[in-house]
Amino acid sequence: MSLRVQVEEAFRAEFGAEPEAVIRAPGRVNLIGEHTDYNDGFVLPMAIDQAVWIALRRAPGAAVEAYSVDFGERRGFELADVASRREQGQVAEGWLEYLKGMAWALADAGHRLRGWQGVVAGDVPIGAGLSSSAALELATARAFATVSDLPWDPAAMALLGQKAENQWVGVNCGIMDQMISAAGRQGHALLLDCRSLDSELVPLPPGVAVVVLDTGTRRGLVDSAYNERRSQCESAAAHFGVNALRDVSAAQFEKRAGELDEVTRKRARHVIAEIERTVEAAAAMKSSDAAHLGALMDASHESLRSDFEVSSEALDVMVDCARAATGCLGARMTGAGFGGCAVALVGEAETDGFAEVVAGSYRERTGNEPSVYVCSATDGAAVMVEK
Repeated sequence: MSLRVQVEEAFRAEFGAEPEAVIRAPGRVNLIGEHTDYNDGFVLPMAIDQAVWIALRRAPGAAVEAYSVDFGERRGFELADVASRREQGQVAEGWLEYLKGMAWALADAGHRLRGWQGVVAGDVPIGAGLSSSAALELATARAFATVSDLPWDPAAMALLGQKAENQWVGVNCGIMDQMISAAGRQGHALLLDCRSLDSELVPLPPGVAVVVLDTGTRRGLVDSAYNERRSQCESAAAHFGVNALRDVSAAQFEKRAGELDEVTRKRARHVIAEIERTVEAAAAMKSSDAAHLGALMDASHESLRSDFEVSSEALDVMVDCARAATGCLGARMTGAGFGGCAVALVGEAETDGFAEVVAGSYRERTGNEPSVYVCSATDGAAVMVEK
């Protein structure tokens, strides 16, 4: 049973009526451009066919009442409460906080909101680095826009989703996840300039598939490691006298790299090279050069493993298994690191055999149970049905 059918049936069961609209917002996989976003660099994410769905109807009052299929609970809140309350600096917990945070961010931006009743379900794996939280935020934003007759501006809504995550939920993320969930396009990745928020849709090369390889491990110590890496990048930028490592060319770095301590030098080298790789990857996609795109993905993983040091044994094994399988053009870890998923570029004709071989090899080498998703590039947050 599809998630769309599930949320519609669950809505009828919970609220005894037909939903007025069904919303979908996707998760994402980042093809290349890791830890470049907070350095004002470029990223190249793709919206995937794992998504969060909401079936809903307008409510007469100013409250939101929602049932989560995944968590098996029905909860709600008054819009007036979140409009006057802010939990900055305090990590909020639970799926409902993403709905509250989105309501707060929208209201804080001057939007007048109406209440709704809804059912929420998703198949974006939680904690795997595929942006389940951004998918929930943008699905919620689209739900509020639908019932409140708000204009839908993907970039503006993505920024409000980021604000909700940063200031309500308490996670200091960049803009990439929300932007691709809002602005994805079928058959394309999105080259996003994280400084200007300018973006360009880039077509996937013909004859290849994007395969997400979930290691079955979840990220540990990410917050402290993330903050440490961010601080190291800021120190490097300050050494070069620039606002962000985006402003340091490879030639400038090589000329002065010896002035940095070893750890800071490695962190800066990854970011500067990764920004260049990301722009180069987009050019390769435009020219349908899948082989070069794959080679850049391989180089990205080596840099993340050796210079930025955010990979893990499970991720390295998964990447090795992928590269050894027939049809693989390139593979790398994706996401913040220390667990979660890798991503591989695979010839379309070999995807079924590739998935089976890689899962078996990885299982044998680690004892972990992997999940493999052959992904399609999909559209961003949208109203799928409106009655």
